[in-house]
Amino acid sequence: MTPSHPIPRRQLGQGLAVSAIGLGCMGMSDFYGPADEMASLAVLNRAVDLGVNFLDTADMYGVGANERLLSRVLSSRRDEIVIATKFGNVRAPDGAMLGIDGRPEYVRQACDASLQRLGVDHIDLYYQHRVDRQVPIEETVGAMAELVQAGKVRYLGLSEASAETLRRAARVHPIAALQTEYSLWTRDVEHDVLPACRELGIGFVAYSPLGRGFLTGAIRSVDQLAPDDWRRQNPRFQAENLATNLALVDAVKDLATSRGCTPAQLALAWVLSRGPDVVPIPGTRSLERLEENAAAVSLTLTDEDVRQLDEVLTRRRVAGDRYPAANMAVLNA
Repeated sequence: MTPSHPIPRRQLGQGLAVSAIGLGCMGMSDFYGPADEMASLAVLNRAVDLGVNFLDTADMYGVGANERLLSRVLSSRRDEIVIATKFGNVRAPDGAMLGIDGRPEYVRQACDASLQRLGVDHIDLYYQHRVDRQVPIEETVGAMAELVQAGKVRYLGLSEASAETLRRAARVHPIAALQTEYSLWTRDVEHDVLPACRELGIGFVAYSPLGRGFLTGAIRSVDQLAPDDWRRQNPRFQAENLATNLALVDAVKDLATSRGCTPAQLALAWVLSRGPDVVPIPGTRSLERLEENAAAVSLTLTDEDVRQLDEVLTRRRVAGDRYPAANMAVLNA
């Protein structure tokens, strides 16, 4: 199923225009089990053909491998793509997590390394992947602002930052986007972070808008996942929470069937309905899923659709945190 009309554009902060739905590229290189590079390149090129021009990566994905993968598309299609990447989560060459680094000298070093791997002379949107609680945000964003002045970066972003951190950062330099998890089963940002974005004119980029694939209804057991798929350690996929969460997914599936769409499309349409400044970036390694996701922009939810979804979420609470405890500690910083 392909989109019935061209993918529209949405505005993030400071006039950064991107496709209304983007493509998260992490799973093409890391975290979700083995991936086929040629299949991933086919998905990337098809995304751009469809008008999905907003590609999201990070230096930590595959310890640089994901940026190198995207460089193969950027080398011939740079003018068609808005490329976003991130720094701050530091990994060893073997993939071991070493911590978070927001020091100015590291900001500069990480940017230069990403530019080299991507094979570009500038990054369109450069995020701090996680806030370093040991370094004042003013220092980190100050160094990021220098990258803008040097022409290496066009727009700045933060990921998983608190409302107060956003306000402090925006006093140093305009912030174009906040990237944080947001979906039918993760709505924490509605309390204070999303309102702060709107107060400050910051666009919102929703990662994992399909609940790491769970909201598609395709995952019924962790046994379906590769042995090294990190979702096996995610609390929401654990046995004690799985049955509760499957009931939520099944209720969403029933609503999707009544609308003549897939659960994924309904979940994405819901995120898109949150406001014209919200851009979901579902990830996929499948051409079929890519086209299914892109077609969600053609689906308009009615007030009754939204009411029914809210009712489902009220009656069926999500079980489990969205990350293991160690990862939860660095969110909303």
